Amino acid sequence: MTFVPDPLDPDDDRPPYEQVASSLGAAIRTRKLAPGEKLPSHKELSTLYGFARATIQRALRDLEDEGLVVSRKGSGVYVRNRTERPAGLRPYVEQAFASDRVTIDFAGFSSETLHGALQEPLDKIRVGRLTPTSITVRILVPDMSVPQAAPVRREDGADDVRLRNRMRDIMVGYTRSIRDSVAELGHLGLVPETRVDVRVHSGTQFFKLYVINGDDAFFGYYPIKPNKVVAQGEAIEIFDLVGKDTVLFHHSVNDSDSSSGAQQVQQARMWFDSVWDSIGRDFDLDGQ
Repeated sequence: MTFVPDPLDPDDDRPPYEQVASSLGAAIRTRKLAPGEKLPSHKELSTLYGFARATIQRALRDLEDEGLVVSRKGSGVYVRNRTERPAGLRPYVEQAFASDRVTIDFAGFSSETLHGALQEPLDKIRVGRLTPTSITVRILVPDMSVPQAAPVRREDGADDVRLRNRMRDIMVGYTRSIRDSVAELGHLGLVPETRVDVRVHSGTQFFKLYVINGDDAFFGYYPIKPNKVVAQGEAIEIFDLVGKDTVLFHHSVNDSDSSSGAQQVQQARMWFDSVWDSIGRDFDLDGQ
């Protein structure tokens, strides 16, 4: 099958190489370019996109850095066969908002990474470049009103209510911002249906999970590391759950190996729904 890229957005103000990389990345993530498939030549891509070969080369280098393609000397550039690899969340979240109905389920510690990944697609909705008809976000986080395995004081491994209050405030800040940003789109009439729900559970969240549009799942572990934070004006040495640089592994219903693709997504959806519908309790973001 001959690859035909989707038309580029004429209002996209990003550099040309970023537009090409985004277009090819979307084609790979949606399996228009399948794992193991050879990409068109630099000359063909230059013709397809209407940009110079130097632009195409820069875009392909970015895709290789992202782990989506591999260059084989004397043969060409190929979509990587490995589907269970460290993956960037942001491009998949942005791609999800090209759908009519957007659903995002998140289970984790604070939703900080999700908050960052949502900013660009929400901005594109505000300027009319994305037009979903509904957005539904479910956020599942630990209940910081009860003791947790972490964060705890480093000196004795003991629970400290000041640490839990600090983490609760961080979580509330990010989730409230997500809720308000999504709700604003509804109030402005840009998205007819919007909903953001937050539930808490009593267990410590040692991993983060994202399920995007029911088709893609991202999973990563929170390592526990020594840290020093300020809580209620006092510096405290702690053992902390650190998620900023967590490596995420991607699984898709479109993966050719069902045991490591579609079934992983199915089990991720099952796990999230089971916790959400059983031990998850509604959390009032404005009741603090």
